[in-house]
Amino acid sequence: MSTGIRNPFNKTVFWLTQVMLGAVLFLQPGLAGASSLTQGTPAGRPFDSDIEQPAPKPASAVKKLAIVIDDLGNDMDGTQEIMKMPIKLTVAVMPFMPTTERDAKMAHERGFDVLVHLPMEPNHGKPEWLGPGAIMSSLSDSEVRTRVEQAIDNVPYAVGINNHMGSKITADPRIMSIVLDVCRERGLFFLDSRTNYKTVVGKLCKEKGMPDIGNEFFLDDQYNQQHIIQQMHKVMNWMKDHDSCIIIGHVGVPGTKTAGVIRSSIHQMPKDVEFVTLSEFVRERNGDPILRGILP
Repeated sequence: MSTGIRNPFNKTVFWLTQVMLGAVLFLQPGLAGASSLTQGTPAGRPFDSDIEQPAPKPASAVKKLAIVIDDLGNDMDGTQEIMKMPIKLTVAVMPFMPTTERDAKMAHERGFDVLVHLPMEPNHGKPEWLGPGAIMSSLSDSEVRTRVEQAIDNVPYAVGINNHMGSKITADPRIMSIVLDVCRERGLFFLDSRTNYKTVVGKLCKEKGMPDIGNEFFLDDQYNQQHIIQQMHKVMNWMKDHDSCIIIGHVGVPGTKTAGVIRSSIHQMPKDVEFVTLSEFVRERNGDPILRGILP
């Protein structure tokens, strides 16, 4: 039971003991190193060590997500919503349409990438779905070349091309070789929308020394909002295990829904994911790009 009386001798012994213990710790490197765990000094090293400290581990690489929006050029639903998006996007503008020039210019001024959304013959579908200047399997080599060149000239600020429909053409080595040759001559890359699992685009790009890039997910291949949300969740899950991804959405029938889902997903995306334009994506993949639009 405490009497409330303090012994000054005991107090003096206590403080002398603390001082002596501190001196021992200071003079013994091993112990000093152990105590340094609370000081921020590497364990097992004396305080005055001149051994070079190991470099910190680099932060994990930022993952790249490129969102491409197809079918601009005809003032379709969702166009304005897409143009107001607060992230980097790539828009694919159809040539020879009423708002082709306006949409390409607006996107460029927003800092987005512009692609020529080149109409190409599908295995199934109505010809009127293609629009003017379509690449058809019945065309001669020179006709294919002329149509590709005219389409590029009609879409200002284009840094690449992707296919509108085109399941038949992207599996045709003759025609795709011509399309890619024109791309290379004009300093453009080609994005394969992958509307046909038999596509030859990737193989030909590798043979020609061009970037091999293709779509991983369509966001709105079904037009209801719940499906678009589910597709975006698939993208988020994909980014957990992959360093990069290209996805495609559309203006038009699903346009406002697609724009809304993209906007709401911005802050739901994993923190290590960066939204990039397609040219930035290609620069990251290609290392030493030589194509127009992806030069530093």
